[in-house]
Amino acid sequence: MTATGARELVGIGVSPGAVVGPVARFVRAVPEPPPAGPAPADREAEAARLAAALDATAVDLERRAEAADGAAAEVLGAAALMAGDPGLAAEGAVMVAAGSPAPRAVWDAFGVYRGVLEAAGGYLGARVADLDDVRDRVVARLLGQPVPGLPDPGHPYVLVARDLAPADTATLRPETVLAIVTAEGGPTSHTAILAAALGIPAVVACPGALELAEGATVAVDGAAGTVVVAPDRSTVDSVRAVAAARAARGGVPEGGGRTADGHPVQLLGNVGDAAGMAAAVAAGAEGVGLFRTEFLYLDRGSAPDLAEQQAAYRAVFELAAGRKVVLRTLDAGADKPLPFMGFEPEPNPALGVRGLRTRVRRPEVLATQLDAVAAAAAETGADVWVMAPMVSTADEAAEFAAEVHGRGLPMAGIMVEVPAVALTARACLSAVDFASIGTNDLAQYALAADRQSAALAALTSPWQPGLLHLVALTAAAGAELGKPVGVCGEAAGDPALAVVLVGLGVGSLSMTPRGLGDVAAAVGSVDLDTARRLAAIVLAARSAEAARAAVRGELPILADLGR
Repeated sequence: MTATGARELVGIGVSPGAVVGPVARFVRAVPEPPPAGPAPADREAEAARLAAALDATAVDLERRAEAADGAAAEVLGAAALMAGDPGLAAEGAVMVAAGSPAPRAVWDAFGVYRGVLEAAGGYLGARVADLDDVRDRVVARLLGQPVPGLPDPGHPYVLVARDLAPADTATLRPETVLAIVTAEGGPTSHTAILAAALGIPAVVACPGALELAEGATVAVDGAAGTVVVAPDRSTVDSVRAVAAARAARGGVPEGGGRTADGHPVQLLGNVGDAAGMAAAVAAGAEGVGLFRTEFLYLDRGSAPDLAEQQAAYRAVFELAAGRKVVLRTLDAGADKPLPFMGFEPEPNPALGVRGLRTRVRRPEVLATQLDAVAAAAAETGADVWVMAPMVSTADEAAEFAAEVHGRGLPMAGIMVEVPAVALTARACLSAVDFASIGTNDLAQYALAADRQSAALAALTSPWQPGLLHLVALTAAAGAELGKPVGVCGEAAGDPALAVVLVGLGVGSLSMTPRGLGDVAAAVGSVDLDTARRLAAIVLAARSAEAARAAVRGELPILADLGR
């Protein structure tokens, strides 16, 4: 959607959608306290003042968590735990005793924790913004300054920031915040997670974002990861026409997804909680293809107990109202480390103890989760399918299926994220009832390219022919054995690639709910033979770019979709 003469910024698209609007910048007003100053006259009273500010901040964040829903409540609750951490209060008290005023002591105490998170990298590294937000709230309280917050210009706007903390993102409202653009952050940051959950287009890690002027008009494409500055009239009209058409078209049509000649393709939603389930239902999703359960476990000191998990799963199953729900068991490790699991640091976490592999060291975590899922399914009568992430062998698949079936759950499946599973798909699928392909991780392992690296983004493109050959192998094995095979990775939400996946033999596509309408329209614009022909073109292509260009040239519907 680049206009002639317009300036385009390119970041990482983490929540799809295209909008045009004025910039409103989020600027934190809390300055760093001076590194040196007069020692407090009453150091005991100063330490008490510091502790009171931490407690008050924790209480404020807890109240916000109680007023929020789903993932927003989870991350605000985690921020409250940070503020209430006794270790922080103790660290600050030591610094006050050494002569630091309370604001400086808080700043330095948080700095100790900040350094630990930055050194850890990955998911923990992305939590630095969360820690900074809590720090700024405490310091502002100690200095008697207003607590940092969102801009309120009196009209809808595109929010631009260095990064956003959960306390900021959780209070966003789609009717006010048209899109989010940040200079920092990544695909696993809370900004990305919550923006997608709220359906707000978002671009993160966008160089030049902080140079955008207050009030400047920008066109944001959260799927492509682009921000066009001062777009011309034709660009603005195009974006608005696409938005209007999408609103009029709605989500999945009556009768479900299908090709032009009637071949059925299940169109499902990716959700993380009850709020996400409600959004999927509103978009017409035929069910859930990926219920991420890790949000229940992140940012906490211990695993959720059986009762808490059962209640969370029951809330989603009840809203499903007869639709199938494919639940992924805990996907811990790699970019989602869980300190309470007690695992030692690994030199290469992406190739380490993650997903299903965690059951070897902590079998009770998976056992409790499956017990909770089984209980919630029995309570609601829901059509629950359970799958495990990071399966590598047919033996692992069989062991997991036995655990699921042993609890009375009839559908046990696996994620296809490891190339070895795709290459031995017949053996692996023989051991389970279904499979779902996670193209994000499968691309990472097949192309030997870190999925979090912006520099390697071209290699991890879901259009890579090598990746799609692995998809084809898995789909063929599923067809031979009569086992359903779906895709729940990033590829499923790309309308053009969705057509190719159907041609490869995939039977279901799962994506963020706001992408369902476009995918339904694209799949419905071709017959099955055309989809198969386009799939053959992709498999024969020399590169991801060539594959994508060839397919897009054959799908005129993409122009109507603004894709």
